[in-house]
Amino acid sequence: MNVAVVILAAGLGTRMKSSLPKVLHKVCGKPMVRLVAEAAAALKPEKIIVVVGPESEGIRAALSGLSVEFGVQKRPLGTGDALKVAMSSLRGFQGDVLVLGGDTPLISFLTLRLFLAHHRKMREDISLLSFRVTGSHSYGRIVRDGNRVDAIVEDRDANEEQKKIEEVNSGIYAIKHSCLELVKRIKINKAKGEYYLTDIVKLAVDKGLRVGGHALSDELELSGINTRQELHAAEKFMQRKIVSAWMSKGVSFIDAESVFIHQGAELGADTIIYPNVLIEGETTIGRGCVLYPSVRIAGCRIGNDVAIKDSTVIEESTVMDGAVVGPFAHIRPQSVIGPSVKIGNFVEIKKSVLGAGTKASHLSYLGDAEIGKNVNIGAGTITCNYDGKNKNKTVIEDDVFIGSDTQLIAPVSVKRGAYVGAGSTITKDVPAEALAVSRAEQRIIAGWAKKKTAVKNEKLRKESKR
Repeated sequence: MNVAVVILAAGLGTRMKSSLPKVLHKVCGKPMVRLVAEAAAALKPEKIIVVVGPESEGIRAALSGLSVEFGVQKRPLGTGDALKVAMSSLRGFQGDVLVLGGDTPLISFLTLRLFLAHHRKMREDISLLSFRVTGSHSYGRIVRDGNRVDAIVEDRDANEEQKKIEEVNSGIYAIKHSCLELVKRIKINKAKGEYYLTDIVKLAVDKGLRVGGHALSDELELSGINTRQELHAAEKFMQRKIVSAWMSKGVSFIDAESVFIHQGAELGADTIIYPNVLIEGETTIGRGCVLYPSVRIAGCRIGNDVAIKDSTVIEESTVMDGAVVGPFAHIRPQSVIGPSVKIGNFVEIKKSVLGAGTKASHLSYLGDAEIGKNVNIGAGTITCNYDGKNKNKTVIEDDVFIGSDTQLIAPVSVKRGAYVGAGSTITKDVPAEALAVSRAEQRIIAGWAKKKTAVKNEKLRKESKR
């Protein structure tokens, strides 16, 4: 498609009341400007130019991995000036220039493609993507002369008759490359001290050029995000679309309105998702899984037939087929939970690998550990991985039994088939099929409790006489 895209992303967004640039606020896990750029990239344009302000490190980072160029608007002089900044990167380009706002995260590739098709079919020099809205608002009204657009009148400049116009400007334009010279003729708005791109319409009409408006979508998809309230509305709108799409692919939701799924996530058919579940980032969840209430999964690969029980957090880890995790478990980054592993309540796993069939059913911490197959981890087990300076590794081989309340002082290994008695502190390697026990010998002092009680009673008697 012979098109270039310019994304205007230099605005500060003061109405967001945030130190973060407006276009970096996220909708369903992605910065707004990233969503706009991805929709534009789907058109396969010759180039994408993003106009940013002087402090643009965050925006550049948010667009990493996408083929984009940057233009810097040194001073905030409005949308007209921003497009002028991009023009140096468009020298020699022969085609249509699509101008987008970096704060329209709900714009879809399909709408943009349809808009460009209308622009070309009608052989227009400049086309506007519009939508219809009623009631009080601050959008610029599109004034028509028959089927052609005659002007865009800003709300503050509109008379009573113009305020009744329902068709309004989205701020998205398709402009023939030959019309870009009009940008240089836009005059500064003395009241605001800015150059408004909307003025290009009147300049084109006065020159006898063909200007058209196309109402191809609704307000929510096309309007820019300027406030926290609008950001929240955009989030809810996109969530409904995401959940509906997964329902159509065979995923069940107990309460769809309470679930949050990021755009990059993938879900398998016959998976069931309970209320208050959050699935973040590039998470992949397999077929036939059950995610119980209040689960958060971030940047993970979850296999098939996995059960994640209530109030469990899993971050940047892999959980293989048939595993059960939770309730109240925490799987920290760089962990691998093997097939048919059971991780029970109040178990924390950190940067560890657990082999197939292993069980850690309750109240344990396993950090920097390599644990084999069919290992039993008793309640209260701790791999003591930190010596005050360095993190050290614990290795537990296949078929090992670790008794409850065991501390494994890393670096240490327990070889295949060994047993560790409950209440042990293991500081040396345990040989294969051996039993390791480290406990103080039990002593029984006869009558100790009776003597203790007598001493206590005598003390109370003396105090009562004072």
